[in-house]
Amino acid sequence: MSIVIVGGNERMERQYVDICQKYKHKVKTFIKPVARLKNKIGEPDLMIFFTNCMSHKMVHCALDEIKGMDTRVERVQSASVASLKKILEKYADAA
Repeated sequence: MSIVIVGGNERMERQYVDICQKYKHKVKTFIKPVARLKNKIGEPDLMIFFTNCMSHKMVHCALDEIKGMDTRVERVQSASVASLKKILEKYADAA
């Protein structure tokens, strides 16, 4: 499964990647706003928003980029490792 994480804590970025890789997922993280996001995200299966660490504009831009794609979206306030693991467990059970 390919995952894109938008928002989150800069210091935790490496941990986000390591956790997703333990679950055998490909992951890209965008902690800060990025120009031309569509060219960089590809067509992910899952997009995770850590909403307490990002602006409304960043959320809307990211959602616009995946319009028309078959991408599932998860929004969670806390940008913690536990929150990420909970989401990954949810999709591990569904697969």
